[in-house]
Amino acid sequence: MMASNARAATRNVPHRLVLRPSLGQRLAESVTGTVTGILPILAGAIARNAFMALTLAVLGGLCSLQALALLRAPAAWLPSSITVQLRAGDSITLGQRELAAPQTDRNHLSLRRDANGSWLVRNLSTARQVVLMRDGSEQRLGSATLQGMERFQIDGAVFEVRSANDGSITFARDGHEWRYDGAVLYRDGRPQANCPDARLAGKALSLWNRIMPVTVARPLTFGGNLYCDNRLGLAQVTPGAAQIAQVNGRLQLSAGNPDGDRAGVLAGAMDLRKQEASLDGVNAIMVGHTRLQIAASGDQLTLHPSRHVKLYSEPELRLPEQVSWQWQQRALWSSGPANAIYIALALCAAGMIAGATARRKTPAPAAQSAAMPVRGGGSQLVAQAGKLIAAMGMLAAGLIALVAQRTGFAPAAACSLLLGASALLLWLALPGRLTLATAAGVVLLAFGLLAQLELGLGAPESSWLRYYQKSAAMLAIGAGLGGLLQLWARYHSARGAHLQQRTIEWMLALFAAIALAALAAQVLWGDETGVFDLQPVELAKLALTALTAHGLALRFHWHSGPQRLADRGARWLQLIAPALLFLALLGLALVQVDDFSPLILLLVWSTGMGLAYAIAARNRWLSAILIGGALLAISAIVYLRLNGTDDLIRWGFYADRFLVWLNPAEHPHTGQQLLLGARAIGDGGWFGADHGLGLRALGQSAGSVVQIPAVQDDFAASFFLNRHGLLSGLLLWAVQAAFLIGIVLTALHAYRNGAGARNFRHAWLGRFRYFMLCGGGAFVLGHFLLSWGTNLAIFPIMGQPMSFLSAGGSHLLFFLCPLLTFSAISSEGV
Repeated sequence: MMASNARAATRNVPHRLVLRPSLGQRLAESVTGTVTGILPILAGAIARNAFMALTLAVLGGLCSLQALALLRAPAAWLPSSITVQLRAGDSITLGQRELAAPQTDRNHLSLRRDANGSWLVRNLSTARQVVLMRDGSEQRLGSATLQGMERFQIDGAVFEVRSANDGSITFARDGHEWRYDGAVLYRDGRPQANCPDARLAGKALSLWNRIMPVTVARPLTFGGNLYCDNRLGLAQVTPGAAQIAQVNGRLQLSAGNPDGDRAGVLAGAMDLRKQEASLDGVNAIMVGHTRLQIAASGDQLTLHPSRHVKLYSEPELRLPEQVSWQWQQRALWSSGPANAIYIALALCAAGMIAGATARRKTPAPAAQSAAMPVRGGGSQLVAQAGKLIAAMGMLAAGLIALVAQRTGFAPAAACSLLLGASALLLWLALPGRLTLATAAGVVLLAFGLLAQLELGLGAPESSWLRYYQKSAAMLAIGAGLGGLLQLWARYHSARGAHLQQRTIEWMLALFAAIALAALAAQVLWGDETGVFDLQPVELAKLALTALTAHGLALRFHWHSGPQRLADRGARWLQLIAPALLFLALLGLALVQVDDFSPLILLLVWSTGMGLAYAIAARNRWLSAILIGGALLAISAIVYLRLNGTDDLIRWGFYADRFLVWLNPAEHPHTGQQLLLGARAIGDGGWFGADHGLGLRALGQSAGSVVQIPAVQDDFAASFFLNRHGLLSGLLLWAVQAAFLIGIVLTALHAYRNGAGARNFRHAWLGRFRYFMLCGGGAFVLGHFLLSWGTNLAIFPIMGQPMSFLSAGGSHLLFFLCPLLTFSAISSEGV
């Protein structure tokens, strides 16, 4: 009876309570099953792409540090407008404090209103100019145009002007006639001899101006006791007390910046030292390096400062009664044409996502039919279109950012952060396998962006962020152009369409012509910092490497070419064509750049190219000679460091730099750069100045390190070691070594492809890529050696930026980005 009741009770129990699990159990089982299925897939993907995962992790960490630096940056304030209020007949002296212009004197200029209410300005500084800008024309206070002038006077020396125009002037004094054409000073019809202290560069430039129809402008200076070169000696007058130079296409007389007592300079009856100019029609004024937009209204003059504006931690400052400021906070997250850049980046991201999605659906090359064209298939077409859109979007974003910065509306630092990070991701998302050179190059670029952002946030001026913003824009442009070039190369290679050899040679010749024209423009209109805010020497280095690589690649096929004498002569011209660019770079180093670092750089490059040729030709004797020469150079540096450089000093070969290098304590003024850099590195120690590898100091003040001259360029390594310590410096050095090793491995891969080729084109292309990569790597090695040697006082001070780390826009756009692109193309063999 009890058993039957139990069975009945069992039958009455609902089956759903026993057989069907609950909703929570089903969800848990589903999630567990999904995770269990995904984990092997993720593990397999990570195992297959461990190198890519590691690169993305390092890149993500460095970009996160940039974002953290922005989040931790303290609030900074600067004046948006400066209002000066004066009544008729009153005057006021303004300077560094009142104008928020850090690179000015304490009493820099005088503002005055005359009886008619007009505003007048006068320059009070003895060393810095004040420039007035009116509708595109400039007027420098303390200068006067010589055309139409009858006489001018420097202290007690009076000069009678016989003729003067925009390009030349003839004047007389004490029975001598002087003629100056903007480049050479002639005394009684003869050019003067070189000065006793003239360097080789000055002598070469003087000789060029005397014999060549196109001359390089050089100023004529007055004062001192020597009549030589472009110096006109005057007794009891400090050297450089006055000068005549080409300014805006006209010869102008101006008061110089002597080290001693000031001299009176009269243009007619006007004393240039006390020259006063009206502000009527003036749109802007340059005081030091600070630009001030001007708007006058009655008894008020409103100045809007931009570029090199001092930053303050609080919007409070005691000012004269006639001066008032309107404060604004530094914008780090939103400013400039951010929306246009974000739209371009969104387009780039959409293209990358579409390309990556379609790529997964594309069959593997082994599964494709041999007759299937590369552009066939919807997935393949979508993948190619996505990559093309991504590259074009990145190029557009970079151009917008660069143009905005040039027009004075630079994007915010946060926008530049997103732009730079997107450009680095595009380098990794471009077609082809990830090589050691590409991965190390991307990581080095991230290191450089981090250092430049920290310097911009830590400096007490608004202008320091421009280096970071410019580098991000240049990187985006380089990534966009590099992506387009890679896609073009893969497309033509897949179609089997290749450029003819003659077309390639014409392209190389055009490239060389453009590089030579750019170098000539720098000699004629620029200086050692470049021309039109660009450095043509970077483009010339790339052209020199390409021409040399072409010549050396042809050299290995010399006997398979034409045998007629005329054709051989033409081929000889092809082989020696790089000599023209080499001589041009050498001449630029001697004439235009007051530094011997380009000579060392060319020496390192020549040694690298020679060693690459020796390895390819299996010439052991040449390899031994080059390696022996490198060891001899190292021994010479050690000898000079230990035993002094009396011979070089006696010869006048940059004696001041060698003296500073050997004993900087005895030359604290000229050795300021070296001493400040050494102090910064010493303060950094192993773990950084904050004793936390720089993580505690992210976004905070940089302190006195910003006072190192050219800390953003030549001495960027000193700032990095001060902020992050020697341990981080060793990590940076390891990544730099990995980049060079990656370049060499890619070059050897290209050489093996060329050596095993069965036709002329493939053999030439493989060897061309080999020599091109070796030459580019040699230049990068030279930059690393010179920069580390300068910062660590291994070499005398030589001005060369450190590749990837320094804020060198031209070096990044015209050399590093093309080198990375060429390395990626060469690794695929397309």
